[in-house]
Amino acid sequence: MRAVLGVLACSLTVLSVHGLYTASDDVIELNPSNFNREVLQSDSLWLVEFYAPWCGHCQNLVPDWKKAATALKGIVKVGAVDADQHKSLGGQYGVRGFPTIKIFGANKHKPEEYQGGRSSQAIVDTALNALRSLVKDRLSGKTGGSDYSRQSSGSSSGGSTKDVIELTDDNFDEKVLEGDDVWMVEFFAPWCGHCKNLEPEWAAAASQVKEQTNGRVKLGAVDATVHQVLASRYGIRGFPTIKIFRKGEEPEDYQGGRTRSDLVARAMDLYSDNAPPPELLEILNEDLLKKTCEDHQLCVIAVLPHILDTGAAGRNGYLEVMMNMAEKYKKKMWGWLWTEAGAQMDLEASLGIGGFGYPAMAAINARKMKFALLKGSFSETGIHEFLRDLSVGRGSTATVGGGALPKIYTVEAWDGKNGVLPVEDDIDLSDVDLDDLDKDEL
Repeated sequence: MRAVLGVLACSLTVLSVHGLYTASDDVIELNPSNFNREVLQSDSLWLVEFYAPWCGHCQNLVPDWKKAATALKGIVKVGAVDADQHKSLGGQYGVRGFPTIKIFGANKHKPEEYQGGRSSQAIVDTALNALRSLVKDRLSGKTGGSDYSRQSSGSSSGGSTKDVIELTDDNFDEKVLEGDDVWMVEFFAPWCGHCKNLEPEWAAAASQVKEQTNGRVKLGAVDATVHQVLASRYGIRGFPTIKIFRKGEEPEDYQGGRTRSDLVARAMDLYSDNAPPPELLEILNEDLLKKTCEDHQLCVIAVLPHILDTGAAGRNGYLEVMMNMAEKYKKKMWGWLWTEAGAQMDLEASLGIGGFGYPAMAAINARKMKFALLKGSFSETGIHEFLRDLSVGRGSTATVGGGALPKIYTVEAWDGKNGVLPVEDDIDLSDVDLDDLDKDEL
């Protein structure tokens, strides 16, 4: 009988402490389903106790925690997490013993450890001091938050995260799923060490990819601890997780490396897979040449025979060869230009083309003012060999004549038709005595 009573007593004890706080208390009960909404997305200062119902020290703290919550009502929010039941939430914040109290202030993702006493007065005093510090920071312009740039306490690389687009439950569908751009999206947790290590690489890659793809491939970031709807939708189980989103397709897991060069290389592959071939433009004015050559690592320029020498069919054949090569090398994102022989003589002279040997081709690096000339045939095979050698650093180069892009004349665009010989005025010979032509001049 004594044993039965002992078991019954233990059972009653467990039942009595199973819920340390009730809905009638001013202590707000927190759990994984409401923690992000109530705490992380709140502008309020929070004191949160992580407890276990069986913990004697937790049970002893209850009356003082309740009393402090009532005193701070409307000023500072006081909550409690049953970390025995909600182990994932406790683990997220490194809870190792009970009770653990944390202060969620300006930066909700870097809560401070509570170091004060356990009496209601000590709890209230600590809360008010933390509140005073929070207000002071806000007055001086310091803010907290959950944006990507604050997932670590500061990047040692000094890189800017301005080109990483913060994605949320509210804006994800509009920006990613309904947009035409390709996205690489990192799902991270602010406390995750691997995420912090990735941050400078991700930020640097975002800036480089933005520039090289003209914003057509974007790098975004989702704080999966805040935006749990998205994390759940895409089955995020670990951090960081990177997924690739293309319009109308199922998301794809990123399987590559996590260095800047790895990320950029994958982004460029995605860009080239979805990008049209670069435009092949006729050189009509100086602005067009400068913009094309200065905006690209290389600009490939063809000088085609005069229209009277080839006709429209012949010229279109040369242009087709160039367009095929532009498609083949579109990952390089070079500029592609052409002009008619004799239309831009200063350009020809600066490249050493010299008024003969058409069609001709040159590749210019405007940053270095260096160029290389096609020595082989003006064919897909010949041009491919020429550009392949340039891609791997082979082939001879020379300095652009004058060390700068030459003067470009404004010309009319080719109308796509055959050339027409200029019409000259007829010579009237009616008043010439042809018989006199046979006489010798004295």
